[in-house]
Amino acid sequence: MKTSHDSEFGLADWQRLLRSVGEDPQRQGLVETPHRVSRAWAHWTRGYQQDPATILKTFADGGECYDELIVVRQIPVYSHCEHHLAPFFGHAAIGYLPAGHIVGLSKLTRLVNCFAARLQVQERLTQQIAQSLLEHLQPKAVGVVIRCRHMCMESRGIAVAGEETVTSAMLGDLKTNAAQRAEFLALSQ
Repeated sequence: MKTSHDSEFGLADWQRLLRSVGEDPQRQGLVETPHRVSRAWAHWTRGYQQDPATILKTFADGGECYDELIVVRQIPVYSHCEHHLAPFFGHAAIGYLPAGHIVGLSKLTRLVNCFAARLQVQERLTQQIAQSLLEHLQPKAVGVVIRCRHMCMESRGIAVAGEETVTSAMLGDLKTNAAQRAEFLALSQ
């Protein structure tokens, strides 16, 4: 059972990993594991094949006169840290102040998924989402807040469960206008 990603991820490498931790890759429960892991990593890193510009197609219908913040919150974030390949997960809130164009609300979730489905650090993920939205939508303001738990901290290292890392990016008017910034932060909770 060969997939298109088997040669890219190297099934022999996954088998070698299983042997290195003391397992037998031929044990019944592990025989298909290299294939499963290969497919899983192809899914977890699918963001490298996605283009934010195609995700953020804009339209003017309904947005040309709208001059208040648009905020989508509780967007699920699932990613892997580039330092340990360990998962991190949580939620994002994205807000923007349109300048004549709006984007379909589901596109904001798709944008988060595009960048989260790459090896990441949370700080860069936050900036990439904000910069992409600013570049492709050209709004007056953009705000992104991401709250995540990191398994590289919880399951190893300091090994403290439940800590949450919060990162933010404020661009355009949200960077300079304290009242708008406060409004976005209140709406993103």
